[in-house]
Amino acid sequence: MAKKTITIAFTNNKGGSGKTTSCANIGYSLSLLGKRVLLVDGDMQLNLSLSFFSEEAVLQMAAGEKNLYAAVRKEEDLTEYCIHTPYENLDLIPSSTLMSGIEFELFTKWQRELILSRGLTKIKESGKYDYVLIDAPPTLGGWVMNILCASDYCILPVEASPWGLFGVANMFEFLENVKKLTPGLELLGVAITKLDARKNYGKQTLEVLGEYDQVTVFDTVIRVDSEIEWAQDNSRPVMAHRKSARSAREYMELAKEVDRRCQ
Repeated sequence: MAKKTITIAFTNNKGGSGKTTSCANIGYSLSLLGKRVLLVDGDMQLNLSLSFFSEEAVLQMAAGEKNLYAAVRKEEDLTEYCIHTPYENLDLIPSSTLMSGIEFELFTKWQRELILSRGLTKIKESGKYDYVLIDAPPTLGGWVMNILCASDYCILPVEASPWGLFGVANMFEFLENVKKLTPGLELLGVAITKLDARKNYGKQTLEVLGEYDQVTVFDTVIRVDSEIEWAQDNSRPVMAHRKSARSAREYMELAKEVDRRCQ
């Protein structure tokens, strides 16, 4: 019997939380640990795709027929939509700018909250991947519900800043509603990102999150590091850009923690 494929959604209704950065870098780190990983870019901003391919290549994929939007619109099996990244053990289903109209596309479809789940069924059953990581857009709606219904777990990246926790209560409430559809969905943990050790926001963020029942925070914290921006500018994960970067080490530790929690 093929080993179970674990699907994790990276979600937060607030932009700038480090959601895409965490999805890309945890995915890449897991691939370095020998895990076979499929990344799914569920956001019209294309940033997950841009983490591995040049802007020109990403826009070409976005304009074509082999992207997530085209697959969801046609309600197709996603197997043929997987492309290889330049890295071993790491594949991607690219996004499209047309994802901005995905809510409209879903509106008329039967069992619309399960379209992505159905599209991923054969991929999961094949056992080809150990992990499927999905980057969700910073919204709360039918498409994010689709992403969560297709997932076993979700990771909530939260920026350690005064605005970082803005709307987090809405996110937890939304997760509870999704669980009525998919009771098996679990919050794997909250990942603290963009921590500036010189400021007190990290402690504040942990205190606020501590007030929520059954919310666990990952031990590994991702601190502010300009190497992340340099890596993104070069369409590479930070570990591939500069292995010695502090954020590269932190994302590797966070990936190990994610892997442990999933076993």
